[in-house]
Amino acid sequence: MRTTDPQQLSNRAAVQPQVRLVFDRLTRQITRVSKDAKPENVHRFRTNSRRVEVLAANLSPQNGNTRKLLKLLSKLRRKAGEVRDLDVQIAFLKELKIPDRQNHRALLLETLTGEQQKQSKKFARSLDRAVMRKLRKRLRKAKAETNLAEVDPLKLAFSRLPKLGQGALNEKTLHAHRTSAKHARYLAELSSDSQDAEFFVEELKKAQDEIGRWHDVLKLTERAQRLFGGVHDSSLVSALENINHARFRRAGSALQNALKALSELDQRALAPLEPKPQSAPASVHVAAA
Repeated sequence: MRTTDPQQLSNRAAVQPQVRLVFDRLTRQITRVSKDAKPENVHRFRTNSRRVEVLAANLSPQNGNTRKLLKLLSKLRRKAGEVRDLDVQIAFLKELKIPDRQNHRALLLETLTGEQQKQSKKFARSLDRAVMRKLRKRLRKAKAETNLAEVDPLKLAFSRLPKLGQGALNEKTLHAHRTSAKHARYLAELSSDSQDAEFFVEELKKAQDEIGRWHDVLKLTERAQRLFGGVHDSSLVSALENINHARFRRAGSALQNALKALSELDQRALAPLEPKPQSAPASVHVAAA
């Protein structure tokens, strides 16, 4: 039944276009993935879920609906993530050209394919009508409650950027930084017609792609180690370890470069706010924040 409550109608009309787009994309993807859980639909459901989670966590009132929506999305996204990870690992192994006298590559492919089929069925079962109905209801309410009116998305995105600190990057911290960078990027995407926001998103996207490529090989390497042992036991494990180390270095460098570029952008954005002395030269140095 359609509501005629003036307040609810007013709330819906006031939803900003950027917010509406994020929620509507996920709503459409729910329908697609529930009908056909093919890899591209699962991946889009996962990424759109993450975007809604970031909006709800940062811009929605933290009430019962928001908490239940976040819990439900997190549960479904993790299941979708398991399917997506297996799809990527299978595709990578199929393209990997190495000597395989031990037949470990074929054995791992067989294991991953069986696991992918199992996880795909598990994910499909989780998308029953009751869950989809509940999810759509909570999404509608969260969309009406999410408010950008008093928020600068780009400023909020800068505050969510990962902080590298003084220590060297390791596997745990690099993956955590990737998650923080995703959250920051999704917030920056809400800035409309902003060149600074476009630059922010592009820089983080490049870093995230490199970290993602590394993380996919890391998880594949760990699985191969559980099955076949270490580098001295398996030529496949040895090859994956080498690729893993090379991609880790590239990913760490990409993240550092992106954060450096965004730090410089942040300083340029702050520059006009600095008062200029009447007798000072035209150029004014701005200290790092």
